[in-house]
Amino acid sequence: MIELRIIRSWLFVPADSERKLAKGRETPADVLILDLEDAVADNRQGIARDMAREYLQEHVDRNRQQLWVRINSLDHNFSLNDLAAVMLGAPNGIVLPKVNAADDINRLAERLSALEAAANLEIGSTKIMSVATETPAALLTFHTYLKGVSNRLVALTWGGEDLAAALGASSNRNPFTEDYDYPYLHAKTMCLATARAIDAQPVGVVFLNYRDLEALKADCARDRPAGFVGKIAIHPAQSEIINAAFTPSEEGVDWAQKVVDVFEQNPGLGTVGLEGKMLDMPHLKQARNLLALAEQIRLSEG
Repeated sequence: MIELRIIRSWLFVPADSERKLAKGRETPADVLILDLEDAVADNRQGIARDMAREYLQEHVDRNRQQLWVRINSLDHNFSLNDLAAVMLGAPNGIVLPKVNAADDINRLAERLSALEAAANLEIGSTKIMSVATETPAALLTFHTYLKGVSNRLVALTWGGEDLAAALGASSNRNPFTEDYDYPYLHAKTMCLATARAIDAQPVGVVFLNYRDLEALKADCARDRPAGFVGKIAIHPAQSEIINAAFTPSEEGVDWAQKVVDVFEQNPGLGTVGLEGKMLDMPHLKQARNLLALAEQIRLSEG
């Protein structure tokens, strides 16, 4: 996979709203996703494309905040026009919705190569995020990502709203537990496992109740220990919460450094003791991953 700067918060912004685009720029979100799909009515698609292209061209400094674009799905006749318009602004990446299998990622990658060449951009510079669970077929095809998917694919996220509609469900929640029901827990699990299997970033699902920031914190607190890194946001106020949740704490970094140090002080041992705890190789790997994440975030924030 192409190396990806760790991204904590991915904020969706309707591409046809000048006010919301300006507001997004002021947020601490690591990425703005200029949305040409669900957030834009069909009769405003042309306006949204023009505004997205202009916004990309006006904001070429992406050191603090990357700019991605969610296009319409590849089987929609809007998608080619979406790409032709926004690639002139050199987005950092494309978010592809309603992915059925890895073939969709590879088809998009081929189109990006042609458009990069036409726009005099470096071939391969435009990354891809897959919204990997919005169709019933997607739940049956995660194995295809393991068989030659484009190295432009650097992140996977999942979603339960479009999937519920496609499955004919009235809700994606279990009425007795209020947690996600089985098909959606399967989607979440497979998204995480597949992302880790191909060394891409697994990104947590959007939290729809944007007014309940405490509930968002709780949702992040479930995602992060499970292995997700970062989360989709739909409101500017969510970005700061998400950034904080996915930034390792000082205590966590200190502990991880102690774990690494004790293994380095005892070369050749697969198991060591530290402050009354028995540690082995998985603990060392977790500690190194946390330290690497903390360092990438430190460097990205200058």
